[in-house]
Amino acid sequence: MSFFKKIFSSEKKETLDKGLEKSKTTFFSKLNKAIAGKSKVDDDVLDNLEEILVSSDVGVNTTLKIIERIEARVAKDKYLGTSELNQILREEIAGLLSEVDSGNATDFTIPQNKKPYVIMVVGVNGVGKTTTIGKLASQFKKQGLKVVLGAADTFRAAAIDQLQVWADRVQVPMVRQNMGSDPASVAFDTIKSAVNQDADVVIIDTAGRLHNKVNLMNELTKVKRVMQKVVEDAPHDVLLVLDGSTGQNAFEQAKQFTAATEVTSLAVTKLDGTAKGGVVIGISDQFKIPVKYIGVGEGIDDLQVFNKFEFVDSFFK
Repeated sequence: MSFFKKIFSSEKKETLDKGLEKSKTTFFSKLNKAIAGKSKVDDDVLDNLEEILVSSDVGVNTTLKIIERIEARVAKDKYLGTSELNQILREEIAGLLSEVDSGNATDFTIPQNKKPYVIMVVGVNGVGKTTTIGKLASQFKKQGLKVVLGAADTFRAAAIDQLQVWADRVQVPMVRQNMGSDPASVAFDTIKSAVNQDADVVIIDTAGRLHNKVNLMNELTKVKRVMQKVVEDAPHDVLLVLDGSTGQNAFEQAKQFTAATEVTSLAVTKLDGTAKGGVVIGISDQFKIPVKYIGVGEGIDDLQVFNKFEFVDSFFK
């Protein structure tokens, strides 16, 4: 299919292939058992495939959509051999992901008409939020962009310190206040500092508490409102970071945060250490929010821009 043209550099593609290895191996081990002794795609094969997709954390609703698409192919073509199932899955899942207007970028770019471009990062503690911010800052800096970080997760001293470690490592400035300070105040100071420095990108960390959705909503709303006193249309991107290794729990977190604030993009981390890579397919489909970045390794360059066609190609290779 023309979907599957090579876009990444060979090194990035190898990293993606390697990062999805556990997910792919587990999936195909189950699939091969399901079609053993079968020559055509019949009801039994489809029932087994449905079970495999759900157990691979693709999600029930997305799985049903995929099965319906394959059933339509079977009805149309009358006879589909099990040997063709892999290619059919690639095509139908790529088609499904194409319905979300995202995932075709090839590098870390920002709109030219927004300066500074403000990214507010949300997500629960432990999902790789700080690491994602640090890796993003590194990638933007490599593009020749001037980056400023803001430590607005003021409820944990560790969060501020961890972000400082990344700021020092990437060698970008970071605005911080004492633990317990008003997060909105940190966001305000960060954006003001970025404007004064003529920075291109601002990345602001926020607290990752979900125990009270109303408080979270109020806090994020206040942070946004204060940002807009400096940059009228900030934030330009509200990036929700999800831990791909948690499978269905990542769906639940996405539900909670999308209810609390307007999330405009997603980053799914830790895909290299899990067999739950199918969660990217389900989250992208169910929430209709673009998956912008995926984490496929621990290295500083192992945060990749998500390209749906390359992802599907690596998963079903």
